[in-house]
Amino acid sequence: MLIFPLINDTSRKIIHIDMDAFFASVEERDDPSLNGKPVIIGADPRKTGGRGVVSTCNYEARKFGVHSAMSSKEAYERCPQAIFISGNYSKYREVGMQVREIFHRYTDLVEPMSIDEAYLDVTHNKLGIKSAIKVAKLIQHDIWNELHLTCSAGVSYNKFLAKLASDFEKPHGLTLVLPEQAQDFLKELPIEKFYGVGKKSVEKLHALGVYDGADLLEISEMELIDRFGRFGYDLYRRARGINNSPVKPNRKRKSIGSERTYAKLLYNEADIKAEIAKNAQRVAQTLEKNQKFGKTIVLKVRYADFKTLTKRVTLEKMTRDLAVIEQTANSIFDSLEESQSGIRLLGVTVTGLEEEHEDIILDL
Repeated sequence: MLIFPLINDTSRKIIHIDMDAFFASVEERDDPSLNGKPVIIGADPRKTGGRGVVSTCNYEARKFGVHSAMSSKEAYERCPQAIFISGNYSKYREVGMQVREIFHRYTDLVEPMSIDEAYLDVTHNKLGIKSAIKVAKLIQHDIWNELHLTCSAGVSYNKFLAKLASDFEKPHGLTLVLPEQAQDFLKELPIEKFYGVGKKSVEKLHALGVYDGADLLEISEMELIDRFGRFGYDLYRRARGINNSPVKPNRKRKSIGSERTYAKLLYNEADIKAEIAKNAQRVAQTLEKNQKFGKTIVLKVRYADFKTLTKRVTLEKMTRDLAVIEQTANSIFDSLEESQSGIRLLGVTVTGLEEEHEDIILDL
């Protein structure tokens, strides 16, 4: 069996910038009467019959347990005094591009992850500044001074650690993780905080007795690979602060999807269609956030016996319209052969993504 040596490239200076509650912060900036009040970007369930999903919310709303992707109905139940705003995504995109312009003053090695976050490689930056911390502070200053918005920054020698660091002290935080600090930083980190570890992985890791980075260090590479496949290979290295992936300024996202696994099987068509609608809404919001359009709608269905069906429909025109995505996904479901088995997983994905162009017509 081939054994690959552990090579840790610590020569880079990487910054991860994450705008603080971006959409809600833009609304608060433009409407000072919202300051100090819980603000939720998403459909008001009192006007939609309970439908809708939270896109994001400010920190006042988060004090009540509200978070992104939560149903608007539950968000209202947790925080009935919240102010719901449907969102102005063209405005958010415009501000997001202004933020990106600030990034490019310092480096062209910018890898946007969405409209409100990006990785920057400032090892060799345009201003010749040796300190990545100084660059991060200058970026935070520029964003506040010019746009009156705050962001959090993580600085380290790789993307994995920079991402973790930016989330360490929000809002308006700045955290540095040096190579000699990485191991101690990761040892104390709850396994749920490791970037890329989802709910299912958390359950499997807890079953192995892994609750933090220190526990993860005790698991052999082969056992992690046996249980998690390729992700186990990555986990073994991440626990040791190793992630040599470079910042890729031309990174293109190929698909955007949302899927959910249900502890209680779905049998009723109305329940199934309601879950398809929730997935479609999450996809539409993410497409809007990333300013992407897609042409192929994919529905994924997994039944109680773990039989999985994936079917796709390619549209004549590019779209990111919620009604089109939901209607197409429902049509795909209606075309499937009837089954008496309950459904344990539903997923909706849009593929064939393209940037916004003038010749793309929105389906209404």
